[in-house]
Amino acid sequence: MRSMQGEVVLNIPAEKAWEMYRDNEILSKINPEMLASAEYIQGDGGPGSLRLFKLGPAVRGYVKESTEKIEKVEKGRSVSYSVIGGCLKNMYDPYRVTFSFTPVKREEEEEEEEKDKCLAEWKAEFEVLAPETPMPEKARDAALVFLKSFEMFELSS
Repeated sequence: MRSMQGEVVLNIPAEKAWEMYRDNEILSKINPEMLASAEYIQGDGGPGSLRLFKLGPAVRGYVKESTEKIEKVEKGRSVSYSVIGGCLKNMYDPYRVTFSFTPVKREEEEEEEEKDKCLAEWKAEFEVLAPETPMPEKARDAALVFLKSFEMFELSS
């Protein structure tokens, strides 16, 4: 199985980033150009739940929507899911993604006013269905840009 990953440092606590990622209402407001809506169509967000993402105009040329089956949840830390429907399923099978949020330890010399930070990571494991199918770099890049927009949303709210 192939894999790809990426990460960004967010200037918000890991706990806050986790809460934002798990809350469909907040997630749908963070960057509507990238993610128009998120909803649990089955379950409450635990393993076995189904979550539907409808993508915004900035990424609709690549992926319009994605149905995901949540496989594993480490509360406050990470969620893993398999894509079971949508555009990505037509390009990759399997296609499994993990989003994780890890606190970044402060250096001792940093001032106390320094805000807590976290490392937000996106990791995918996949197999391409056709030789001409590209690696999912667009998905990785879009996910990282979207994660980085958590900061601006948090600052504006």
